[in-house]
Amino acid sequence: MAGKFTSSTQAIPNVGDMPRHIAIIMDGNGRWAKRRFMPRVAGHKRGVETVRAMVKACIARGVDYLTLFAFSSENWRRPAEEVSFLMSLFINALQGEIGKLHANGVRLKVVGDLSAFEPRLVALIREGEATTANNSRLTLTIAANYGGRWDILQAMNQLALAHPEKAGCYGEADLAPHLVMAYAPEPDLFIRTGGEQRISNFLLWQLAYSELHFTDTLWPDFDEPALDAAIASYRRRERRFGRTSEQLAEQPAAQALGVLPAPTLAPSSRD
Repeated sequence: MAGKFTSSTQAIPNVGDMPRHIAIIMDGNGRWAKRRFMPRVAGHKRGVETVRAMVKACIARGVDYLTLFAFSSENWRRPAEEVSFLMSLFINALQGEIGKLHANGVRLKVVGDLSAFEPRLVALIREGEATTANNSRLTLTIAANYGGRWDILQAMNQLALAHPEKAGCYGEADLAPHLVMAYAPEPDLFIRTGGEQRISNFLLWQLAYSELHFTDTLWPDFDEPALDAAIASYRRRERRFGRTSEQLAEQPAAQALGVLPAPTLAPSSRD
């Protein structure tokens, strides 16, 4: 991204053995419940437990950013009673988890069009973000009423208002700071549970060069071994960012000879 973080289309980002940023579509809650002859909402409730476990697992593995797709801008099309339950679940989760997140050094961010949510929920979101704002052990982002196309459009509208004099000449560096996740590096690893193999309007800009991992495991069953399998898959990838395999093979030798600078570690501080 602009400024602090490197855009994968503008420069070659620093990469490590452990993904710095993991983004997940938490799919399969309803099917998990249906297979157990339970109502769909029981799957969503169980899914909250998986969120809690994944936060702990990412902290233990040294992941800096975890982003979870909780509710898309298209999820309003679901049955009204399910949407109502999800909103209540969100409120209960915020009330019950903020203190725990804060105690464990986790910073909470919620991104999306919050104008559609009831004032009570928005107030809890803002309170949780304020309480955890100075934490730096892990940044947990919840995408709620979020859509990748919405994100790009809202960023474009903000940019046009901020710099109308540059209309027709905007570049990536102009737009990037207005995206809702400008505070985070682009995801290294994208995971989707539940067997579907699509991005579903999630982080369309940010996933440009992310490694994609799809698993049949339903979200309530996604555990530490499943996370480790996704990370192992990431480690097997050759992250070329437009270069060739030969260039990657030649790079260590060139660095040893002093022709190329040695790679620097990604900054450890968090915005």
